[in-house]
Amino acid sequence: MKPGGKPDPYTARAHKEGFAARSVYKLEEIDRRCKLLRPGLHVLDLGAAPGSWTQWMCSRVGPKGRIVAVDLTPLGVTVPAFVQAVELDVLQAPLESFGALGPFDLLVSDMAPHTTGVRDADAALSAELVDRAMAIAAHALKPGGNFVAKIFQGSDFEDVRKRLRERFESVKVMKPEASRKESVEIFLVGLGHRAPVLPAP
Repeated sequence: MKPGGKPDPYTARAHKEGFAARSVYKLEEIDRRCKLLRPGLHVLDLGAAPGSWTQWMCSRVGPKGRIVAVDLTPLGVTVPAFVQAVELDVLQAPLESFGALGPFDLLVSDMAPHTTGVRDADAALSAELVDRAMAIAAHALKPGGNFVAKIFQGSDFEDVRKRLRERFESVKVMKPEASRKESVEIFLVGLGHRAPVLPAP
């Protein structure tokens, strides 16, 4: 909310257009700039609730696509039949369980930690979530697939970006216009997944 109790333009627009949260416009811009989504894609959506990213991707991949929306809490929106909503703890679930749900053409993560108010601590927790998303991608993302993850800027950022560069052909850093100016969040986009050599089961 803006000072005075009025919603900011993105919040008002999301409400008008029927999206669960203003964060939809962050993904919309990333998608527009990187051309990530198209009809028929299979997508893994981590940290999906309340569901605005899932809603946007439904409109882009269509009924021939598939979305698996994962979060600790249920989605707050109605979704079509080609969306599978899964409630689990991303940090605790076995990595193989994500591989069993795939493979996927795109992995997106809007996961954020429960913030403590201590910037460095929150950034470290955010980096941990991105590392977990990368580990999941190693098990569930197709060769050549793409990756989007939110991360808080902090001392771990460059190390996380370096690890992402080792796993993708190219890496972009974006701060969409819909991100609040005072926010420390930015988004890492990995394009062209290099298939890892995983240990035999």
